[in-house]
Amino acid sequence: MATAVEPAPAARPRHVAIIMDGNGRWAKARRLPRIAGHKQGVEAVRRVTRAARDQQIEVLTLYAFSSENWRRPEDEVHDLMGLLRHFLRAELDDLVAENVRLRVIGDYHALSNDLVALIEGAIIRTSTNTGPLLVIALNYGAQAEIAAAARQLAGAVQAGEIGVEHIDEQRFAAALQSGDLPPVDLMIRTSGEQRLSNFLLWQAAYAELLFVDTLWPDFDGDTLARAIDVFGQRQRRFGGL
Repeated sequence: MATAVEPAPAARPRHVAIIMDGNGRWAKARRLPRIAGHKQGVEAVRRVTRAARDQQIEVLTLYAFSSENWRRPEDEVHDLMGLLRHFLRAELDDLVAENVRLRVIGDYHALSNDLVALIEGAIIRTSTNTGPLLVIALNYGAQAEIAAAARQLAGAVQAGEIGVEHIDEQRFAAALQSGDLPPVDLMIRTSGEQRLSNFLLWQAAYAELLFVDTLWPDFDGDTLARAIDVFGQRQRRFGGL
């Protein structure tokens, strides 16, 4: 009698990146001010960070504030920065207790001095944790990140540290802020929009893209689990057959 063969486990993403979109529309649908949507968006960050840990995701990268978001009304930017302060102060103890490491990519040094101090304090305090990595993209733009890596490598060539022929995909990737992280496996955008908005363009070269109608404040562990199930059904060939 033949022995039943167990199906192979579905592939799971190591690195999930999320473009968190829809806070304003969530608030508008409820006739609330936009800040109410952003507050609920912070609650979604809490839920999804824990859900990603439970789903054994190694790296979760969240697009919190793009370099283009400075074009928003000044009072909205002020409110967003206030929510970031609140999140760092309120969540830091839990991040430490849950063994989560924090990383920030983007030019966060352009933010206010007190916020920079909060960010760097949180990074240092979680640096000895050994669990999943939460990466927050702040004042981030992928094109600027790529240009900065090109300048760094050009400077190395000019200084005679490397030859131009030594610049390949691996060396370029290592020059990015996220150079020590695995490539993005699954890129999710909420709220039904279908664009990458200058987010992790290099790192997501072979990412599976998933656009969901769920507004970010309504995103939760179940939504993430369904996204991971969809990922597990995709055939990733990386250019092969």
